[in-house]
Amino acid sequence: MSTDQKMKRIKDGFAGQRMFVLPPHIRRAVMANPISRNFYITAVGYYPKAWGHERERRYGSNDYIMIYCTDGGGEITVNSAKVNLKSNSYFIIPANTPHKYNSWVNEPWSIYWMHFNGELAAEIYSRCLLAGEPAVHEVSYNGNRIQTFEELCDILAHSYNKREMEIMNFDALHFVTSLVYYREIDPVAYNLDAISSSIAFMKLNINIKYGLSELAKQQNISVTHYSKMFRQKTGSSPVNYFNELKVQRSCQELYFTDKSIKTICAELGFEDQYYFSRLFSKVTGVSPSKYKQLQKCKPLVK
Repeated sequence: MSTDQKMKRIKDGFAGQRMFVLPPHIRRAVMANPISRNFYITAVGYYPKAWGHERERRYGSNDYIMIYCTDGGGEITVNSAKVNLKSNSYFIIPANTPHKYNSWVNEPWSIYWMHFNGELAAEIYSRCLLAGEPAVHEVSYNGNRIQTFEELCDILAHSYNKREMEIMNFDALHFVTSLVYYREIDPVAYNLDAISSSIAFMKLNINIKYGLSELAKQQNISVTHYSKMFRQKTGSSPVNYFNELKVQRSCQELYFTDKSIKTICAELGFEDQYYFSRLFSKVTGVSPSKYKQLQKCKPLVK
């Protein structure tokens, strides 16, 4: 990078950047709004190719700080723990915690960053911890996520209207949770372990009857080891879990179609309708016929 480019960075920030900080009176209004006070942002921005970007807060920030890197990389230190943040990964710095961060010199990062707070902030932050500690998470690039970020920046660029601030904070929550819950949003891409694969297999073959040995064989695992792993991950046995998936599907069929209970039972691989009825009652608390009757008797919302 040339001296002229470095001087431009020091004087003008980063070419192509977007940055917004809520004025104090707007922040107070957002915090007082029952719709947005659960989750709101106080500052947000995008720094492309941020050569020389660095920041240290010896006493931390009142807000949680999410940094999502889409290119290059940098270092983040929280207390005395240092992590590298590379392309397609994110990290959340906890509130009120000393920290510092900087972009790499040779491969400066491009980052989307956001300061957020609210009644839900601590709980959302806790969802990205690993073994109780902050961690870097690698995520796949998602164009819709970036579009959501651009939309909230567009709102901030032209209005601080109450309703638009509500929409902006909904967008911000969507952006943050798309990163925090990346595994749940796209389980096929991220949950590549045997049990997640087995659950995906169950969902694809919901209409077939499989026993424990067949499910274990499908994953090339012994029955004993498979059962232990499955219970550790889900808290349930494989067969019970599979049956509960079938009951969930039967609820949809009973609600949305006029199929008979006998037909639904057969389509889900149950040979014994009485066994199916007992299983349904055990899982839902009501019989299939009672469930169907209750759903059909609900008045239409006008």
